[in-house]
Amino acid sequence: MASGSTKMDPICLVENRKNQLSVNAKALKILEQISQRLVVVAVVGLYRTGKSYLMNRLAGQNHGFRLGSTVRSETKGIWMWCVPHPSKENHTLVLLDTEGLGNVEKEDSKNDLWIFALAVLLSSTFIYNSMNSINHQALQQLHYVTELTELIRTKSSPSSDEVEDSAQFVSFFPDFIWTVRDFTLELELDGNSITEDEYLENALKLSPDEGPQMQNFNLPRECIRKFFPKRKCFVFDRPASNKKQLLHLEEMPDNQLDENFQKQSKYFCSYIYAHAKTKTLKEGITVTGKRLGPLVEAYVNAINSGSVPCLENAVTTLAQLENSAAMQKAADHYSEQMAQRLSLPTDTLQELLEVHAACEREAIAVFMERSFKDENQDFQMKLAIMIMKKKDDFLLQNEEASVRYCQAELRKLSEPLATRISEGTFFVPGGYSLYLEARNKFEQDYKLVPRKGVKANQVLQSFLQSQAEVEAAILQADQALKDADKAVAEERTKRQAAEMKQDLLTQELKDKKQKLEAQERSHQENMAQLKEKFKTERENLLREQEAVLAHKLKIQEEMLTEGFKRKANELHKEIHQLQKEIERIKDDRLVESLRMVAQIGLILVASRSRFLNRV
Repeated sequence: MASGSTKMDPICLVENRKNQLSVNAKALKILEQISQRLVVVAVVGLYRTGKSYLMNRLAGQNHGFRLGSTVRSETKGIWMWCVPHPSKENHTLVLLDTEGLGNVEKEDSKNDLWIFALAVLLSSTFIYNSMNSINHQALQQLHYVTELTELIRTKSSPSSDEVEDSAQFVSFFPDFIWTVRDFTLELELDGNSITEDEYLENALKLSPDEGPQMQNFNLPRECIRKFFPKRKCFVFDRPASNKKQLLHLEEMPDNQLDENFQKQSKYFCSYIYAHAKTKTLKEGITVTGKRLGPLVEAYVNAINSGSVPCLENAVTTLAQLENSAAMQKAADHYSEQMAQRLSLPTDTLQELLEVHAACEREAIAVFMERSFKDENQDFQMKLAIMIMKKKDDFLLQNEEASVRYCQAELRKLSEPLATRISEGTFFVPGGYSLYLEARNKFEQDYKLVPRKGVKANQVLQSFLQSQAEVEAAILQADQALKDADKAVAEERTKRQAAEMKQDLLTQELKDKKQKLEAQERSHQENMAQLKEKFKTERENLLREQEAVLAHKLKIQEEMLTEGFKRKANELHKEIHQLQKEIERIKDDRLVESLRMVAQIGLILVASRSRFLNRV
């Protein structure tokens, strides 16, 4: 459940008490545990029209969302049911059953508007459920759609020259499905059979009369056509003819339902499973359970504060949470993989740096996969600094492990030498020569010890320095050597110590060079993955804007075909602005590249400063 979907009972997601909305904390905890992508299907409509029963069918159950058998509305607020998606792997199907609209017991009619708007904002497929037929009355009951531009904003502060928000709604609005229950008409038009979809599109045609009354007639039709490019219709026969059966549908097995209704509901469910899309936000940001919860909270908080839910603000809030979590996930991945792949001490510094490079590459990829709208690459920069600090810690651990291991090996190897020194074996004529022979053998044995690590030479030099006084005493005590020979021996010892010191300095410079090269590779990796992410984001944005433009052009063409020249001309400004925006996105490669280099530069400056302080 922590990483995927879960079977559960329906639970109230948005509570509606005394016309005050609030988010159920228990429902948020359920969503927090779902990391899979979501297909979110919401149903709205007048109360007592069978919405809950339809959603139970989608869940593959007779029981679930509560059905009412009286005139009182049974569902309050928005209820949620999360089930494993029947056909999409690694997806969870989230069903949202909303409080019936038009309840005469409500004191505040705007409460219905907010329920309607939330269903639109949260869903990827939006079902409007009505009774009997799609006629003028049914469309007038859908007046909520005409107020969406006043209830939802896409940007927190749109500039005056931008396309109005309504033109951008189609980039994140759900697909629209109209379900007509207890349908008794023949699907015919002018004596010819028509499909359900053709029935809907015919009902959405505008009246050519442009008087005030007809403007009201046309408005909901215009809004549906304008906001929802993808539309579909399903009609259902009465599920049963007997009134008593209708009052207890949840108790009836399928084989006792009307045969046509069985076929229609099966087709409806199959369509939803196959075609209901994954919930996304603008620019293709995929919504998981972990992301849906904060979105619900952001929208409800905006409503309760008296403001209008704003997609941009909600996404910004969500991005802060997600990017912080993505950064921590990436950093943890780096730490876990380094710990798994490294056996300390490493034989060479380069060995550790190569493992670091592989783990860092994976960590950046983890971050890129989960992050979005990382403005100015703030979180990526923080991640780069976190990884560098962790790398420094591993470097230090590696050095400490090498020192401990080498010191332990030196203690074992030097025991015979120390014993002979303490026994005075070398304090005899010719003893210095014997000592050099023993020390050389000790050094050769030490060199043969495998995987001593990066501090092998330094630990050996420290040990030899600790033996300097003993070696000098043995040299002076050797009566077989002349003073000239002793002077030569002393000079040779000093030269060897200087050479070893120079070797250590050379190794230190080599290590610094390797670390600098590794740091440069780190910057290049950050740059390469960021460049790829910019490319993907630009492609998503371009695809999104081109879809909006195609929809606008289609509406304009339909308006011209239907004789609404003035309305078609009104769309020209929006279309022109969208075309300019698309061209700007296409021509923005250089700007994006410069922006990328600038942002990576910030990472370079911050991380290099820390690195240089370290080395």
